[in-house]
This record gives sequence, structure tokens and C-alpha cells, in this order.
Amino acid sequence: MEVILKNDVENLGFTDDLVTVKNGYARNFLIPQGHAILATSSAKKVLAETLKQRAYKEQKLVDDAKKQAAKLTDLEIKLTAKTGEGDKLFGSISNADVVAALENEGITLEKKYITVPGGLIKRTGQYEAAVRFHRDVIATLPFQVIAEAK
Repeated sequence: MEVILKNDVENLGFTDDLVTVKNGYARNFLIPQGHAILATSSAKKVLAETLKQRAYKEQKLVDDAKKQAAKLTDLEIKLTAKTGEGDKLFGSISNADVVAALENEGITLEKKYITVPGGLIKRTGQYEAAVRFHRDVIATLPFQVIAEAK
């Protein structure tokens, strides 16, 4: 079944994408939750007109996202955490911790736009996170997890 997404849906698509999903997923989840509408011929025409009008605005958003991504190249982020034996952490470092470190640097993002490799980090060391500013602009953010001074 073809549907038009009204919101970004994780692992499926972005707003105003035309996607094909299984009938049950569309009828029981996407449409009742307001994440999508049925892709009828009239809805497709409306979508085409909307996308045509949005093309100029979209270019401005991409340019702004590239400027924000350029700010990440100069950042040197160090996250401190309590450690136990060797380099194991008590607890873990997640994308929420990376967001908090970025806010200290003056960059505000939602945690859903940051992907930490493996989801959680449980050891000290050098890591990279993927930061999505826009569907076309994904930057890598290197950061270091260090042991807290005892």
C-alpha cells in the first residue's frame, strides 16, 4: 500500500515521502497515529504541488544545515565518566550525553538526530557519532570518552 508520510518515521522515511508499506502497518499504525495518509491520485497531485513550492525553501534549509555541520569540524568534545577496572565505564554514554555536551558548546539539537555507534558506549576511548542536520546533510562528530579524575 502506498502512503504519504506526514512526519519523519524512523527507518521508513521523511516527511512528504511516498513509501510503500504493508497494508496492516499502514492501516493499524501509520494512518491512525497521523504519521501518514493514503496515497490517492488527488493526494499525489497535492504532494507534487507542495514539493514544487517547497523546493526554494528546502535549498535554504540545506544551506543552513551545512553551516551548522561546518561548526562541528572544529569542536573537540570530551565526555567524562566514572570508570571501574581498566577502561570500563560505570553506566554508559548515549546520544543524550552527546547532546548535553553540544549544548555546552552552544549547539542545540534533539537527541533523535544523533546516532552513537552501537547505541551505547561502555568503554573509554575515541568515538564518532553521526549527526543529522537535514535529510541530505549528515556530519560526523568525533568525541572522546575519558575517565573521571578520582
